[in-house]
Amino acid sequence: MKVLRGVADIPADWPASAVSIGKFDGVHAGHRAVIAELQALADQGGLASVVVTFDRHPLAVLAPHECPQTLISTDQKLALLAETGAHATLLLEFTAALAALSPEEFIESILVRGLHARTVLVGRDFRFGARGAGDVHLLQELGDRFGFTVRLIDDVKPDRMRRVSSTWIRELLTRGEVGAATTLLGHNPTVRGEVVHGAKRGRELGFPTANLSPASEGLIPADGVYAGWLTDAGIRYPAAISVGNNPTFDGVAQKQVEAYVLDQDIDLYDHVVEVSFVERIRGMVAFTGIDPLIVQMHDDVSKVRGILA
Repeated sequence: MKVLRGVADIPADWPASAVSIGKFDGVHAGHRAVIAELQALADQGGLASVVVTFDRHPLAVLAPHECPQTLISTDQKLALLAETGAHATLLLEFTAALAALSPEEFIESILVRGLHARTVLVGRDFRFGARGAGDVHLLQELGDRFGFTVRLIDDVKPDRMRRVSSTWIRELLTRGEVGAATTLLGHNPTVRGEVVHGAKRGRELGFPTANLSPASEGLIPADGVYAGWLTDAGIRYPAAISVGNNPTFDGVAQKQVEAYVLDQDIDLYDHVVEVSFVERIRGMVAFTGIDPLIVQMHDDVSKVRGILA
């Protein structure tokens, strides 16, 4: 997949395109349904399929105090979008200047002159342009003027009640419901970060862990112990994952992610790894001493083996 970093990065001879626009936070099942239809329309019309998205949540600029934590980083989003089969992603830097474009300016400068859009695929609640002034009705009018058709895609509702959304997935992750989040995402919730040196308590207890930097990417689920995977350089290892501040010990940073790789003793320091969450085993518990903690850790690892088998 080609990544176009801004309108200036679009080649002058860019072909006619089928385009979808959105935040695509999480690249969840709803997004994937949109892109699958986008790809089908592109193939039918001999068009390039292009996903237009932003380098940050628009609220980070428009109303920072209201901006939710994103499910994934921009780099994670680009990697997930590359898996969908779209020909290109146009990544727009969301700035005050971009937010100030009128609906007409946004469509003409980006979709028409930039991407030579012939088909635009959006959800029924799509808004665009300064103050969200543009809606689907205006988009259809602009399509008539500039020569593109507008296709509306229905929401994906796995329970026939609530549509798949980043908000719903965020709610699930804050409760530790990573299995349900996986269903909505279409992939395991994943954080990515550099492995840094920790207090080495896990090694002293017989369970050496890879500690992710506090600057890791991706929304970290609720505190607790999880079954999951650690991926390093394309190799995936089964892991018991701890999230939280480890209440048995003092001085542990909040929301620390530690992964114990099963049956392997590998040096991961300074490696950038991905930690994916499959199932929550239990919440965080403050143990009365080291011995009961070790007993629990053995039980946790046994449960992880069963879940991942």
